[in-house]
Amino acid sequence: MLRTTLLVLPLLLTGNAVADAQAAGHRVKVNGMQMYYEVSGRGDPLIVLHGGYMNIPTMGAIVPKLAASHRVYALEFQGHGRTTDINRPITYQNLADDVSAFMDAVGLRKADVFGYSMGAIAGLQLAIRHPAKVGKLVFGSGAYDFEGWQPEFRASIPKLTVEMMVQTPFAAEYKKLAPNPNGFPELVSKVIALQNEPMAWAADVKGIKSPVLIIAGDADGMTLEHAVAMFHLLGGGAMGDTGKPLSASRLAILPATSHTAVITQTDLLLAFIEPFLKGVTPKGMFEK
Repeated sequence: MLRTTLLVLPLLLTGNAVADAQAAGHRVKVNGMQMYYEVSGRGDPLIVLHGGYMNIPTMGAIVPKLAASHRVYALEFQGHGRTTDINRPITYQNLADDVSAFMDAVGLRKADVFGYSMGAIAGLQLAIRHPAKVGKLVFGSGAYDFEGWQPEFRASIPKLTVEMMVQTPFAAEYKKLAPNPNGFPELVSKVIALQNEPMAWAADVKGIKSPVLIIAGDADGMTLEHAVAMFHLLGGGAMGDTGKPLSASRLAILPATSHTAVITQTDLLLAFIEPFLKGVTPKGMFEK
């Protein structure tokens, strides 16, 4: 059961010391909470959103790597990391609105967004609910429809309990940073409720104007068919080499990669993310 649960709960051991390098930490009031965020690097703004039960350090080396060419704003969501919890459910829509309010608070009119797992889905809702604020979206290991999750994961969701999660390493990690060290059970109950929320956003995805890079492992928490279906909704999947421009959105499948292994492959992620954000397209044989 625990192994199935971890399909959407990223690994905690992803290089905390590296992720902290050269980052300045701040707090800002957002929708009644004190949101913690870190700023690093120079360049065009890029917001980084972590997965469920995660924080900035557990995103690992990808944050400082991205900061080599971007002004990175790494956020910690409601009740996660050093951000306070509030008396409100955690929903993808609420998380997206929090990111939008954060952007207003720090003076970001528009930014690219990289989200992983829960953060990817929050980023997707940001592009749906606040489209003018999203330049490009990197959607790592998420889903837009509940039916897109692997059958094993869908079957496990009704069996998740607070008691199960407080026995995991996530509970100990939570206490290291949390403003309320005893708040983990409340966070778990909210995240479990989030995982039980219905998702069926195909029409909304089809209407997204921002270019989207979909990244998934070939053994991820969502099915490969779901990733391909999302790519089609965004206008991708047509044949190239016909003289017509390629879709602005892209699809990348990481081989031999589970959900929790996606975020650990820093160099491979960077090789997909950077050309996408810079608008670089591989040239065909007969292109100059």
